[in-house]
Amino acid sequence: MKMYQNASSFFSLSFIVIFLSIFSPVLCIRNIGSNEPETLQTYIVRVQPPIEIADAGSNELESWYKSFLSESVSDTGEPRLLHSYSEVFSGFAAKLTQFELNSMQKKEGFVRAFPEQKLYLQTTHTPEFLGLRPASNGLWDASAFGRGVIIGLLDTGIAAGHPSFSDAGVPPPPARWKGSCALEAGCNNKLIGARAFVPGHDSPLDDSGHGTHTASTAAGNFAPGAQAYGQAGGTAAGMAPRAHLAIYKVCGTSGCASSDVLAGLDAAVKDGVDVISISLGGGSIPFDEDVIAIGAFTAFEKGIVVSCAAGNGGPFNTTLSNEAPWYITVGATSVDRSFRSYVQLNNGKVYEGESLNQSTKIPSNPVELAYNSNRSGCTYFKKFDIKGKIVVCEPFFPLEKIARAVLKAGGVGVVVVNLEAEGYSIIARDFPLPASRLSAADGDSVIAYASDARNNPKASITFNGTVLGTSPAPVVAFFSSRGPNFQTPLILKPDVSAPGLNILAAWPTQVDGGNDGANTFNIISGTSMATPHISGIAALIKSVHPDWSAAAVKSAIITTADENGRDGKPILDELHQKASFFAVGAGHVNPSKAADPGLIYDIGAEDYVGFICSVYGDAGARVIVRSHNVSCSKVTQKSATELNLPSIAASPAWLETVTITRAVTNVGEPQSSYTAHVDIPETVTIEVAPPTLSFAAVSERKTFQVRVRWSLFPANGVVEGNLRWVSNEHVVRSPVVVGNFKARN
Repeated sequence: MKMYQNASSFFSLSFIVIFLSIFSPVLCIRNIGSNEPETLQTYIVRVQPPIEIADAGSNELESWYKSFLSESVSDTGEPRLLHSYSEVFSGFAAKLTQFELNSMQKKEGFVRAFPEQKLYLQTTHTPEFLGLRPASNGLWDASAFGRGVIIGLLDTGIAAGHPSFSDAGVPPPPARWKGSCALEAGCNNKLIGARAFVPGHDSPLDDSGHGTHTASTAAGNFAPGAQAYGQAGGTAAGMAPRAHLAIYKVCGTSGCASSDVLAGLDAAVKDGVDVISISLGGGSIPFDEDVIAIGAFTAFEKGIVVSCAAGNGGPFNTTLSNEAPWYITVGATSVDRSFRSYVQLNNGKVYEGESLNQSTKIPSNPVELAYNSNRSGCTYFKKFDIKGKIVVCEPFFPLEKIARAVLKAGGVGVVVVNLEAEGYSIIARDFPLPASRLSAADGDSVIAYASDARNNPKASITFNGTVLGTSPAPVVAFFSSRGPNFQTPLILKPDVSAPGLNILAAWPTQVDGGNDGANTFNIISGTSMATPHISGIAALIKSVHPDWSAAAVKSAIITTADENGRDGKPILDELHQKASFFAVGAGHVNPSKAADPGLIYDIGAEDYVGFICSVYGDAGARVIVRSHNVSCSKVTQKSATELNLPSIAASPAWLETVTITRAVTNVGEPQSSYTAHVDIPETVTIEVAPPTLSFAAVSERKTFQVRVRWSLFPANGVVEGNLRWVSNEHVVRSPVVVGNFKARN
């Protein structure tokens, strides 16, 4: 999954949002009688060990895995066995020919082979924006900044010497930590482990920047003097500044191989992490074919919180990655900060845009404004004179290419207009000349003015640096992938949203031409940036509630999420329309409330096994669930609607009532009473029974039913509302979605 960023050396496709689907390389089949060697293809092979070695050590398992291979090395001398898994997956990754794979399928213990798939990569102010500062009387204070919690990052590695990974104030790792450090300079109390799982990469050092950025967002230590391009100055800190970091390099600059990702996930669970952060993915895929979902299920069983990126396929519907219900799927929003640049027209109109580089030379007087609908991409200016002019461009090409073309043709400035689908979401970029990027709506006004020669159109560009307190905020970023959940529409995804647009965090190198070689930061965007916010917040919650299950942490984050922005109005999407639950999830994360949710919706692995059986049967259950004796005939099967999730989705037929059962556990005051409040459009009727829940003790569990029916004939689309359980101290909110879903089960 790609991300959006400002270092021109990173991904060449970062200029445009694309939905990247998982793909499998085409197999080369041997021609009969040919002397050409068969092509080797990497497969992840699921096997079922004999009972006598199923719980054996990793060495014994690896020896048994090797028995499936006819050769230990390839003709080039490379090992055929790439990874041996023992914690979250029973099996191995190996390079095989098609003939060898066919032979392997006949061996006892073979379950399934997955062709390796390609996955893609998907701050000084966000702690304040999320209410974590000041520390006194806040979640940072209550959680001791996340002390004692270990966050495992599966990404591109780490810039180990960065001040964000200083261990000042960080205690030694807990005794349960079993990991190791492959850094030449060693690790410390902050960065307690670092290993590489990418073939050909012995070092876990970051060669792209993505991993450094996500790691510091989740748990970077306090780093004063942070800034990028002269913007967003201040002290940078991650969500859990005193938590420990364990780094698993599973991606290179060209992407991430699923076998390497699974190896990192396997190691993280074995090492003893509490939270796993995965800022990558590759589109919708059945859970029994998705190695992240398969590995994360075992992590869930062990109480580990896993957060994953929703994807950068927005603003289009049904573009999600990482849809499994046992982890947290994270969408991206803006914060109340702008890197302000203004476009002032000679007619007196002024439009607010954004630009990172604000130190470029600005013409002192308004200059001619040029726009040509046939040259709006701004990369080809034949018979279109822009010398000495400010050019209005639409980003059909990489912005670096646009800037070079404008400079070469003699332009003195550029106004970049968002595409219609991007709306008001502005990805701030660095330009080598005076520039401002405008929303689609404001850009249309500028285009209309510049297109009419009678206006004698002129403009100037001015800068105002970093501006805080902008509104509306948060707003869903246009690139953030949307539901419904393609695999299981009756499970609401994404789960929640967090800051992911124009986020400042650590970076391995200087990005703005300065000389500081250590204290380096960058401002980039993507659901990759949103995910570690949730990972760090989950670490804070685990620090306050170390006995909570992964499901409890997820429930707390969902039921306390904000449905309104800082202005008290509903959170908006990139078009400044009310954001649907398919765009924002339950809402925008509220860390302080999440640490004290009042009630939680807990769920165990056995419930998910029933769900897996109902969708995928015995074959799928044997792949996802590691237990060697799982049998769907002995399991109480559950539909998606029957899972005890903190969100509710229903698809009743006309004149039908759907009854949904949920159970909540009291984690608030010992003696408390909650009353049900439902708000939903009149086309749907919802009844809650009983309407009041009374608790006499902490950990007491109560069951209730939600009866859903159409009160008017259902129109196309969905109806959204909320179920709130309200006490004197807490509001526990569950998003409710009712529609004509085509569910798999």
